Amino acid sequence: MLFSGGFTFQNFLADAFAIFIFVLWFWLFVSVASDLFRRKEISGWAKVLWVIALIVLPYIGIFAYVLTQGGGMAERNQARAQQARDELRQAIGFSAADEIQKLERLKSAGTISEQEYARLKARLTSA
Repeated sequence: MLFSGGFTFQNFLADAFAIFIFVLWFWLFVSVASDLFRRKEISGWAKVLWVIALIVLPYIGIFAYVLTQGGGMAERNQARAQQARDELRQAIGFSAADEIQKLERLKSAGTISEQEYARLKARLTSA
């Protein structure tokens, strides 16, 4: 119970820390569960085992998942973000050629320098 034993600064810090740890755990749980259920390369049985581990041993299960699958989580998140960017560019009609033309106008107007132009153009052509 929050503030058991009266309202003291020590109880306040302990309860605030407990709430912080719970919020942190919940955020990690949602991140891990969303990554787990979006994965296509593992079987349903492996997902069931991970879910059981996350429910029965909440902190250990989350830490085990992050330790063993953390690199893959980052790669999958990056791939999803890139896919979302590409879909957005297609929906709004983004074209690298249009953006390069805008950059050339900015360069000729003196708004951006030659170095900025080269850097932004390289970023557009690599994307």
